[in-house]
Amino acid sequence: MTSTTGWAAPAAVRENASAEKKASRFSFGPHEVVHAFWLAGMSCDGCSISVVGATAPSAEALMAGTLPGIPRVILHHPVLSVEAGAAFVENFRMAERGELGAPYVVIFEGSVADERIAAKTGGYWSALGAEELADGSHRPIPTATWLARLAPKAAATIAIGTCATWGGIPAAVGNPTGSMAVMDFLGKDYRSDLGLPVVNIPGCAPVGDNFTETVAAVLLFLQGIGPLPEFDELGRPAWLFNTTVHQRCGRAGFYEEGVFADRYGQKECLVEVGCWGPVVQCNITSRGAINHVGGCMNTGGICIGCTMPGFPDRFAPFYQEPPGSRLSTNLSRVSGTFVRALRGLTIQYQNRSTRWEHDVPSGWGHVPRPGIAKRAIHQIYEKMQFLSSQKPGSQSKGGRA
Repeated sequence: MTSTTGWAAPAAVRENASAEKKASRFSFGPHEVVHAFWLAGMSCDGCSISVVGATAPSAEALMAGTLPGIPRVILHHPVLSVEAGAAFVENFRMAERGELGAPYVVIFEGSVADERIAAKTGGYWSALGAEELADGSHRPIPTATWLARLAPKAAATIAIGTCATWGGIPAAVGNPTGSMAVMDFLGKDYRSDLGLPVVNIPGCAPVGDNFTETVAAVLLFLQGIGPLPEFDELGRPAWLFNTTVHQRCGRAGFYEEGVFADRYGQKECLVEVGCWGPVVQCNITSRGAINHVGGCMNTGGICIGCTMPGFPDRFAPFYQEPPGSRLSTNLSRVSGTFVRALRGLTIQYQNRSTRWEHDVPSGWGHVPRPGIAKRAIHQIYEKMQFLSSQKPGSQSKGGRA
């Protein structure tokens, strides 16, 4: 597999990780522990921050092994691990040599940069550890090299965050790094030792619970306890990315009634101030950012499409109304004019007890009685409401109800 830059995992690595390989080193559990090797490419570390804030399940629960049926996760993270220096890097070397005595997964955060570009000037984009050369000197080991070395033997390779899943901001048009997604780097024929293509959990930053829940599901499968989780055609957990932001947004009702905000800070639908929610697959409006709290639209922000493969280029310019929304918002305005009026009428009647036919005994203020036109419309509404049932308090053929 090649990219526009020609940068990809070595051919031997891609062939070794192909679905056609004859023998797998993997065996289903039970396993007491599973190692997780966290690598960072062109990353802001926002994905790491999201994961340590996850609660369902929490990263602590995964690492402590307190989740029933799930093996304890030994996390090798460049920031969170207790070990440092050569002792820390030795774990990666042991995985490469197959000396761990337990299965492992590779987690990659950030996009994979073309290290050949940096190497021309004697540098590197992102690296972890160093290796000794024949002349006795040392050079940093790019995380892309670690990915190429560890991915073929991994039970699963998980790309976390939009940079790792699709390329993200570092891979935007005109970037100087030649960055790409993990699955672009490993190639379309890549399969883990468990037989899985790259698992993609997008978001900038992703919802931490989306990651830990997916990891838990994969580990249950690895243990031989649960089924293989369902992934969509892009390798995303299907149950987490099968709806749009708009479909679960608390502001969607305003869209339906044709009411839109014209500036930030208003409670109505944000489509006309730049929200792409109706066409973006993401569950942040229902799940929140951390512990079911927060999330872009929940806190007054717009959706800029950060979970989608087309981000950022296909969603630019930000904070401007998407062209396609003009047709749909105008249609909503037309239909919403009638919908709002009819719903308002229903609300007015549903706010009246059956005892309050004439006056509402409210200490808060005078509640006016609906006019003749509204009462006539409500009569029709009630006829329709009780076509298939008997209205409470009405007489039946056999006498009083």
